[in-house]
Amino acid sequence: METENHTTVTEFIILGLTDNPTLCIIFFVVFFIVYIITVVGNISIIILIRSSPQLHTPMYLFLSHLAFVDIGYSTSVTPIMIMSFLRERTTIPVTGCIVQLASDVTFGTSECFLLAAMAYDRYVAICSPLLYSTQMSPVVCFLLLGASYLGGCLNASSFTGCLVNLSFCGPNKINHFFCDLFPLLKLSCGHLFIAEISPAITSGSVLISTLFTIIVSYIYILHSILNMRSTEGRNKAFSTCTSHLTAVTLFYGTVMFVYVMPKSSYSANQVKVASVIYTVVIPMLNPLIYSLRNKEVKEAMRKLMVKQCNFMN
Repeated sequence: METENHTTVTEFIILGLTDNPTLCIIFFVVFFIVYIITVVGNISIIILIRSSPQLHTPMYLFLSHLAFVDIGYSTSVTPIMIMSFLRERTTIPVTGCIVQLASDVTFGTSECFLLAAMAYDRYVAICSPLLYSTQMSPVVCFLLLGASYLGGCLNASSFTGCLVNLSFCGPNKINHFFCDLFPLLKLSCGHLFIAEISPAITSGSVLISTLFTIIVSYIYILHSILNMRSTEGRNKAFSTCTSHLTAVTLFYGTVMFVYVMPKSSYSANQVKVASVIYTVVIPMLNPLIYSLRNKEVKEAMRKLMVKQCNFMN
């Protein structure tokens, strides 16, 4: 019997996106810029919303928390990926790997709940405008935000709870750019059934429930918009939803590609590309989607810039 079968793994080797030296340099520059834009863009959204009274509404409250979650989501993955382009070998302790996965799942799950809360907010605003102040009161917003973060923590606990009970005694090379669940399960030398089924149930429940909420909300929204007699009213209603629909389509499309479709239908490299999109690219795009396609945000940005210029003069 080989001795490596008895060796307990204390750290993992992250294989990353590529081992090509030229591509590593290119990827380092590209993803470093992407990360800077992500952090600056999302912090700017948070500051803009907090400093603009006209944006102190439930919709923008959720957007500011979405920006915070996007910063955490990207930060849980991107810095280690960027550093891997500068090193021949990137290692991470087993505990650090589990912490990274927990952080990634927490922020990713919270984003699902926040997107669902934003869909419900649009539903109430368009379908029941007279009841908006009641149905989207500060207490309701607080409960929705609390449920979003609590849901993220609970889902992450199902992932970490399974992993801490597994043992790793074989190969320690993760064929990914971060510590994702399925690559880790492949390296486990313990029983995998519970470790696979528990996270699958919790994550599946999150995806189905939040996506169902979003779809039902937009069915009612579409029905209300089509019944509007005013063309201007229709256009205004559509304009408040397009940014959110764009973000939902990008996020859920890539997440479901990785975690829902049969594993035999795509390669490891395709999974990496899809994972880059939802963990790195989408957090960068969200501030652009919600600012460039939103008149209220652009107007608030203009007023804030004018105020700053007057202050400096």
